Amino acid sequence: MPKPSSIFVCQSCGSVHGKWAGRCDACGEWNTLVEEAQSQNAVPAHKRKKGRGIDFVDLGGETQDVPRLKTNISELDRVTGGGLVPGSALLVGGDPGIGKSTLLLQATGKLAAGGIKTFYISGEESTGQVRRRAKRLGVSDTPVSLAAETSLGPILDGLMSQKPDVVIIDSIQTLWTDQLGAAPGTVAQVRACAQELTRFAKKTGACVILVGHVTKDGQIAGPRVVEHMVDAVLYFEGDRAHQFRILRAHKNRFGPTDEIGVFEMRETGLSEVPNPSALFLDGRSDASAGAAVFAGLEGSRPVLTEIQALVAPAAFGTPRRAVVGWDSGRLAMVLAVLEARCGVSFAGKDVYLNVAGGLRINEPAADLAVAAAIASSAFDMPLPADSVVFGEISLSGDVRPVGRSEARLKEAAKLGFTRAIAPKAVKSQENDNSVLPIIAIKTLTDLIRRVEASTDTGLEHPSSWAA
Repeated sequence: MPKPSSIFVCQSCGSVHGKWAGRCDACGEWNTLVEEAQSQNAVPAHKRKKGRGIDFVDLGGETQDVPRLKTNISELDRVTGGGLVPGSALLVGGDPGIGKSTLLLQATGKLAAGGIKTFYISGEESTGQVRRRAKRLGVSDTPVSLAAETSLGPILDGLMSQKPDVVIIDSIQTLWTDQLGAAPGTVAQVRACAQELTRFAKKTGACVILVGHVTKDGQIAGPRVVEHMVDAVLYFEGDRAHQFRILRAHKNRFGPTDEIGVFEMRETGLSEVPNPSALFLDGRSDASAGAAVFAGLEGSRPVLTEIQALVAPAAFGTPRRAVVGWDSGRLAMVLAVLEARCGVSFAGKDVYLNVAGGLRINEPAADLAVAAAIASSAFDMPLPADSVVFGEISLSGDVRPVGRSEARLKEAAKLGFTRAIAPKAVKSQENDNSVLPIIAIKTLTDLIRRVEASTDTGLEHPSSWAA
């Protein structure tokens, strides 16, 4: 019998090393290399027995579409692309206590109530604990099959005999297989268990949803190969200081990857938020310096959020740049353009930027709203309270148009806004049937001049903000 060799696998990133080291060369983490046995029973290609091979089909052949499984949670169905796909594997990650188990338990209850054969397997809690949560969420009367198990073998044997439609595994880090000698939660165990469960989903046509822990950097723990195995990767985000949670798709083979679902955490579980803009703007004052309402897009849904900025004298020698909810590199670029093209100096001044409500914005269309909020704070003059702002800023100081301006304007009009501060290209496309009047901004200098004119007149709505 060949003598097994040993390899050392990083528990943080999954990279393989030939010998032990205190620090992983790939990710730089310390004390993460764990020894794993590797068998040398591989048969050379020229000695393998001839098998039956595989069958090939034409690319243009007809394939019957399988109907999706609706969870009856519209926000979850939106993110998954219209519902769960039979035979798919989904990975749901998020911070501890953010509500992953709550969301999936509510989804299993609604699926089971609709006649879909649903199984919930918990490796972190006992059946009694899950039952108590189900009673609090109001889904204890639904026909969900519940089990508490961490060994992969009995789980697969039980599922094979039951032929489920949807299976929830909470969580993948707690599972282990006796085929490996590694401890549960290690890279080898997570990879092997995820591979077996994904194979089970493809073979039986069941939809398998895996719950994954996240690291301190916010990434799903375990090797990245797990994210490549599954069909969709969903992240459940949110700040515990706020009541809402955001479900975002980072990978989806059966739908878009830029959709979000918004939920509100309550005592009775997670409730859907059909109009996130109203939630994010709740409690907003009518007029305050350093605040601008950004008309953004999250997937196909327009979302309005308030961007807050504060420019204050620096208490120490080096000014601070603090950002919450936006890219700090993007803020540095906007400040550089304001200084170089508009003559607004931030030397000796701290700049703080915050997206209200804890939402994270990724699109460049927020550039103009950020610049407007910073200029409003720097000159201590509020922007028009009835206006929304959107537009992308180039390094030359030009303000460029962004996609789907009409959808942004319609959402703003629905919430009672009467004008929009937008790129001049949007103004040129305006016709008699335009949703909102446009305050055209061609360059960033135009925006600064309007803010300065407001400061000179001392009026909240001077003629400088005429559309």
